[in-house]
Amino acid sequence: METKIIYFTVNGKPEQAEFPVDCPAQDVKDLFRAAAEAGPHDILKLYNPKGSIINISQNLEPNTSSSCYKLEVVAADCNSEPLGVELAGALGFDLSAMEKRLQGLEKKILIEAGETPAVVYEMKKQVDSFREKLESVEHLSWLGLFKDLSEGTHKPSPFYHKRSLHKTRKECEHVREKFLQMSSLEVSEEVRQYLKTPTFDNWQWEDAEIMVLLQVMYTDLDFIATFNIEPEVLQQFLFEVYRRYNNIPFHNFKHCFCVTQMMYGLIWLTDLRSEMDSIDLLIMLTSAVCHDLDHTGYNNAYQINARTELALRYNDISPLENHHCAVAFEILEKSESNIFRNVSMDQYKRIREGIIKCILATDMTRHNEILNKFKSILPVFDFTNKDHRDVLMMILIKVSDISNEARPMEVAEPWLDCLLQEFYNQSDMEKLEGLPVTPFMDRDKVTKPSSQTGFIRFVLLPLFIELANLFPCLEQHIINPVRKALDYYTEMEKALEREKQNRAQSENTAKSKETSVGSQSRANSLTDDRPEASKADTL
Repeated sequence: METKIIYFTVNGKPEQAEFPVDCPAQDVKDLFRAAAEAGPHDILKLYNPKGSIINISQNLEPNTSSSCYKLEVVAADCNSEPLGVELAGALGFDLSAMEKRLQGLEKKILIEAGETPAVVYEMKKQVDSFREKLESVEHLSWLGLFKDLSEGTHKPSPFYHKRSLHKTRKECEHVREKFLQMSSLEVSEEVRQYLKTPTFDNWQWEDAEIMVLLQVMYTDLDFIATFNIEPEVLQQFLFEVYRRYNNIPFHNFKHCFCVTQMMYGLIWLTDLRSEMDSIDLLIMLTSAVCHDLDHTGYNNAYQINARTELALRYNDISPLENHHCAVAFEILEKSESNIFRNVSMDQYKRIREGIIKCILATDMTRHNEILNKFKSILPVFDFTNKDHRDVLMMILIKVSDISNEARPMEVAEPWLDCLLQEFYNQSDMEKLEGLPVTPFMDRDKVTKPSSQTGFIRFVLLPLFIELANLFPCLEQHIINPVRKALDYYTEMEKALEREKQNRAQSENTAKSKETSVGSQSRANSLTDDRPEASKADTL
C-alpha cells in the first residue's frame, strides 16, 4: 500500500505522520489531532513553510524534515454554549463530553441493534435534566456567571450566556488586529480551490481567518480590479460586517461565511462568470455577506407577535430582512468601509437595488412566490433578460441560505444543533411571554430528525431540483448530498419511533407487574389478618 509521510512541528516539537495516499480526510485530521493531543472541540491549523494556511487532508504534499509544516491548536469557539455548559465545567463536569459520548453510543447501537436500550435513554434523560437545571436556576447569579439582567430594556433569554448579545470592543479589536496581521499572508492554491466547493468545512477556521477567506473571494472574482476596491476599504468593510453579527447560536458570522462560501462555490460550479456580468456577481456575493446582519436570534413571527421595534418600524413586512438591508447600507454609508465608493452613480443604484432585492428574498414567507416565479420562466430562461436574471439571483441566495444539508454530514449536523438551540430559545421565550408558540421550534414537540425530514422533502429538494434543472451539474454537488441527508434523518426518525414504542411497552409491562404484585400482596395481607377462629372454621 502506497503511503506518504508528512513532517511537521507542534509547539516546536518535531513530529511525523504516515498514512495511505487514499486515506479518508477525517482519518487524516484525527491523526494530526492525536499528534497534537487536541480535544474534539479544538481547531487545528496547518501552515506551510511560507506561512500560508493549508488544508489538512489526504492531498497534503509530502515534504522533508527540513521543510516541516507547522501545526497549531486553536481553542474551539464557544460563543453559542449556554451557561449550563460553562457552569458544569466550573463545577468539574464535562457536559459536552458526556453528550458526545452518549450521541456516539446511541448512533452505534441504532446502527447495530436498530433501537436504543432503556439504560441509554435513561442516561440521556439524566444529562438533559442536569443541563436544564443548570440553565434555569436564576439564583445562581451570585457566582458571577450571569449578566446583570437589570441593565437596559433588553428582555433576558431563557438561556443565559456569559457573553453579551453584541460583540465587545475588546473582542472586536482582538479579531481585527489578527485579521490585519493575516491579511497580507498568501492563501495556498489548495485552499483557494477547496473554497470553491460545497464540501468546505467552516469549523476549521476562526473568525479572523474567515475574514481573510472572504477577502480571497472578492479578489479571485476580480472585484478588486474591476470596481477599484482599495484593499484597506475591503478590510474595513469585512471588519464592520463581522462586528455587526451577534453572538447567537446560528445566525452569526460563521453562518454569514457559510452562505457566502456556498454562493461563491455556486458561481464557480455553474460558470456564472460567462453568463452574468461582474455587477450581478458582486451583488450576489455582497448580499450573502450582509444577509443576516444584526440578527438577534428571533424570527419574523416573533418580531410581529411581540410587536418589537423592528416590526413596528417595518409595518410587519419582513422586519428582519429589511433591518439586515438597513444595517448593510449603514456600513456602506461610511467612506472608509464603502467598497462601492469608486463605482458610478448608475452602477451604485443598480447594486443597491440588487442587494435589497436579494436580501428581502431570504424571507421564507416568500418562498413559494419566488420558487413558482422561477419555475414559470425556467422553460424559456434567458440570461440576457434582466427579469430572469433577477429571479435567478434570488433563487441562488435562497439556496445558499439553506444549504447546510448539501455539505458533508460532519459539517452539516453541528449546524443543525445550533439551529435547534436558537429555535428552542425562541419557543421558550414565546411561552414565557404568552405569545403563540412557533410549532417547529417547540422543544416539547420537535426532535432532531423530525425537524429535518419535512424541511428537506418539501422545501430543500424542490428548490434545489429546480436550480439543477437550469444547471444539471449541480445534481452531484448539492442534490445527491441532500438526498443522503434525508435518508439519514428518516432512518433516525424511524429508530426514535421504535425506541419510543419499545419504551412505552416496557413501561406498560412494568406497571402491569407492579399492579399484579400489589394485588397479590393485598390478598396475602387480608388472609393473614383473618381471626384465628375464622381460619379454624374454614378448616
